[in-house]
Amino acid sequence: MKLKLLPLLVAGLALTGCDSTQTNTNTPAVAVPTEAPAAAAAAPVAKTVVPAASNANDKADAVAVVNGQYIPKAALEELEKEIEMRSHGQKFPKEKLVDELIQRELLIQDATQKHLDQTPEFIARLTDAKKALLSQSDLQNFIASNPVTDAEVKAEYDAKVAAEKGIEYKARHILVKTADEAKKLIADLDKSKDSAAEFTKLANKVSLDGKEAQNGGDLGWFLAAQMVAPFSDAVAALENGKYTKTPVQTQFGFHVILREDSRAQTPPPLDAVKDQLTPYLQRQKIETMLKGLRTAAKVEVLIPLTEEKPAAPTPVAAEPATIESVQPTEEAAVAEPAAAKEAPVAAEPAK
Repeated sequence: MKLKLLPLLVAGLALTGCDSTQTNTNTPAVAVPTEAPAAAAAAPVAKTVVPAASNANDKADAVAVVNGQYIPKAALEELEKEIEMRSHGQKFPKEKLVDELIQRELLIQDATQKHLDQTPEFIARLTDAKKALLSQSDLQNFIASNPVTDAEVKAEYDAKVAAEKGIEYKARHILVKTADEAKKLIADLDKSKDSAAEFTKLANKVSLDGKEAQNGGDLGWFLAAQMVAPFSDAVAALENGKYTKTPVQTQFGFHVILREDSRAQTPPPLDAVKDQLTPYLQRQKIETMLKGLRTAAKVEVLIPLTEEKPAAPTPVAAEPATIESVQPTEEAAVAEPAAAKEAPVAAEPAK
């Protein structure tokens, strides 16, 4: 969809927030916590380009003049950056951007003439904006003064990534409804001269796991934690090239499992996960700083933080039963139970 520059961008681009964070889909995922303080996780406030008033001496450094007020070239440069960031690199004609700056200046002058900058509503909003900018400026100053070092990233990598040494398994399985069916499959495998080939054949023929039934029950490489406990325990207990001699029951049914191979899990290199570890460490620093500020401050919460439960209704005394009150009505006599019994739906094996 082509992004159009509206005649007036003040109501849109100038007043909305902006999140310039981009996700690198080529970087291996690292299991690091993502919790962050609310102040640290807040998106940065977008810059609102306000044409600065000037005098005749600044004419050479201006892009336009509106009722004697000059709009500096720096305002145009800031607006170009703002638009480019919000439109993901798309550029707009310079004349459109200059028109936008002129319209902003006209609105500013009109609002000033109407003394809108002196209304209680404007002053309150200006105070809120100042507080937001100050809080973000303090965070930005802290981040600049306390950057995450390469040594800190390396230490976090060694503790959280490289230290995670697990075993990956490559296995196949056949899923059936009953233990007797699984026992029959195991007996067929025992009779076969090539159990691996026979396993693939049987999986394609009888397995209830639709996806794996199309490729001989192949589950690919996985960690034990990715499977339900009875299944993963059985895989871990097998030797490479061996299959289970008894059915393995899970909530999905009964499995016959063939463990094909195993290997030590290889952690991603430091350079591949550095961009994921750095923001995490940065959030940790901010959280520690905020906790320090809270500890050193005198804070008193003046409102209840939990909702009060509504009072229980006063019980109403029941009236004595009469013959009429216990007689079933015609509608009740023919009414059927509303709840219908449904067969449980079989879930697919967890991966």
